[in-house]
Amino acid sequence: MRLMIAFTTIAAAAAAALALSIFAARASADGLNKSASTGLYWSTAKEEGDLVAKADAAGDSSLLWDDDDENHRDFDAGGFSSLDGMLQWAIGHSDPSKLKEAAKDVQRLSPDELKKRHMEIKELMEKLKMPSDAQLMRIAIDDLKNSSLPSEDRLRALEELSTLVEPIDNANELHKLGGLIIVIKQLNHPEQEVRTASALILGKACQNNPVVQKQVLELDALAKLIKMARSEFVEEAIKALFAISALIRNNFVGQELFYAEAGELMIQDILSNSSIDIRIQKKSVLLVADLAECQLENGSNPEPLFFHNRFFLRSVVDLLASVDLDLQEKALYAVKNLLQLRTEALVFKEFCGLDAALEKMRQQLQQLVMEENDSEYAKDVETLRGEVERIFIGKLNKDTQFPT
Repeated sequence: MRLMIAFTTIAAAAAAALALSIFAARASADGLNKSASTGLYWSTAKEEGDLVAKADAAGDSSLLWDDDDENHRDFDAGGFSSLDGMLQWAIGHSDPSKLKEAAKDVQRLSPDELKKRHMEIKELMEKLKMPSDAQLMRIAIDDLKNSSLPSEDRLRALEELSTLVEPIDNANELHKLGGLIIVIKQLNHPEQEVRTASALILGKACQNNPVVQKQVLELDALAKLIKMARSEFVEEAIKALFAISALIRNNFVGQELFYAEAGELMIQDILSNSSIDIRIQKKSVLLVADLAECQLENGSNPEPLFFHNRFFLRSVVDLLASVDLDLQEKALYAVKNLLQLRTEALVFKEFCGLDAALEKMRQQLQQLVMEENDSEYAKDVETLRGEVERIFIGKLNKDTQFPT
């Protein structure tokens, strides 16, 4: 789609030369005032009003435009809705000296030659005109409704939608156009590539968008996404986890449904499986950090029981021993948030071995700081590690002095 827009930009520039000559001819033919400084023809406010009235009566749109006219924005919106719009765009994006030359050259053209150029512009304008985002979304949705659509075309339609739903206004239109229902239906498709692309669309549409979050939850997509997160196909699991995170982030109703669908068991299984792809672990532990942070921000809500499950807590702490610094950092954020809940410090110490894990990590980071490649990043992670350690020690001292 972006290539089409780029092509339209280039083509429109080529059309501008023809359009300008038509403009100059129109100005001359309509008897407009000539500017001594530029050789261009402009109308006074009164004459322009007369031209508008005359154009309305004659059914002709050949007149000058105000900068605020909506035609001026036609090209940025994806195409030209009229020849006037194309001319306005061409004038605004042209060299004044070339405009002057065009005005002189066109005066030598015969009426037949002018009419021929006029028709050329109109034909080219039709080729350049681009559909709106809503129209493109409707086309993709209609394609997806076709059960006999080849897989290649189905994926193309999903990829198009994936780009189109990124702006929040477009995402809000998706359900109105019937798109959410058809995309969620694709989560049951036998081909994992189709399921993966569909989950990505849902994730993008739900990001920081309570309206779409509510719509997706009401359409019962969460259970399907949780099932997909356990997929043996890595990309499918990653996109499903992305969609889950976007769907329930800062959404208490969504989080309740997540726990009702045993989403926490899915997370625990992923985190405790050392052979699973590390990218899936990263997505999962980030989800844990988000859930714990949301709980901290809404302290009046009862804490989910799995936050106090010692096996779950240990699966998070164990990630601190990873050789991947990015995963370690994400695990630190999760541990930091979990420590600030009503969890037990002694469980972190005696069952999870958090004190030993943090010390081992300190030594590892100290070594990385001495190396040139990761030194700055390692310093940042060490700062976070130190913060987690201080929270842990403070919580441990408090729980020891005032046991719950």
